Amino acid sequence: MSRDAFSHDPQDTRDTSPRRSVRQRTSTPPDTRNDRNDGPESLARSEGSELREQHPTRDERNDSPRTYYVRDRAYRLRDSEMQSLKEIGRFRVIPVSDLAKYAYGGNRERMEKDIRGLARQSLLTDKTVEISQKKTLRVVTLTKAGHRLLKRTNQFPDDQPIYHGLVKPREVKHDADLYRLYQKEAARIVRAGGRPLRIILDYELKRSLNRDLALLGPEKDDPDRKNEIAARHGLQLVNGKIPVPDMRVEYETAELDVRHVDLELATREYRPRALAEKAAAGFSMYSRPEDASRLRRILDERELTAGILSL
Repeated sequence: MSRDAFSHDPQDTRDTSPRRSVRQRTSTPPDTRNDRNDGPESLARSEGSELREQHPTRDERNDSPRTYYVRDRAYRLRDSEMQSLKEIGRFRVIPVSDLAKYAYGGNRERMEKDIRGLARQSLLTDKTVEISQKKTLRVVTLTKAGHRLLKRTNQFPDDQPIYHGLVKPREVKHDADLYRLYQKEAARIVRAGGRPLRIILDYELKRSLNRDLALLGPEKDDPDRKNEIAARHGLQLVNGKIPVPDMRVEYETAELDVRHVDLELATREYRPRALAEKAAAGFSMYSRPEDASRLRRILDERELTAGILSL
């Protein structure tokens, strides 16, 4: 389910603890890449270019459990189990099939063993949700205990949000696909000699943006002031609104500059105007293969040059 741009929507207060403002990087511009070629050749290159070795599968015999203490609880976790908790915490929800592919190098048996162990310790929830009348999707999310474990044991830098639980079950398919979208984009960054640093989902971006918009008070409809707020958050004002991407990836380039790229997973449910606003905002657009032709046709009809890459 798409999330449209907004002008001032302080009601969106979904829990994304810990609550932190989004760190701003103004020294280098965001990587928008609206001019890239998305023809058959480039799409073919994008397929199979995921970070298959981002989390190398460790030899299970050498992966001894370690004890982590949180309040009066002790958790025994192998490195692979902790890595899975960290992956899930960064993205809120991950399809089990994608977790096996990217985090376990295709070792489904090892992943299933870890999921059972983490669920047994009440650190994650493993559930199958209905995404249509005939289709279901098995996903994993952190529990509050899993979130607390990552936070209390300092598994992330302070500025990396950690998420847990499902916010809107009807959007679970869209949100779950963001993990695969990140793998595609992270692979591109690595191929260029860069290194992904931080992931910020739209929940956190909207929270920070809404806070600053609310502070405008009577000036909340002043285009100049809204444009200042948008620029402060690395975003753009489009038709009086500030479109927010599904995900922002901050990364370090080969030259050690810190930049960010804003990513949007467009679906067939997008209205033409909403899609045009996302494209005009400079987001890097991805879509599921079955949606790509319709979305490209909308962009062509509106004479927009933004490309759409295949998920």
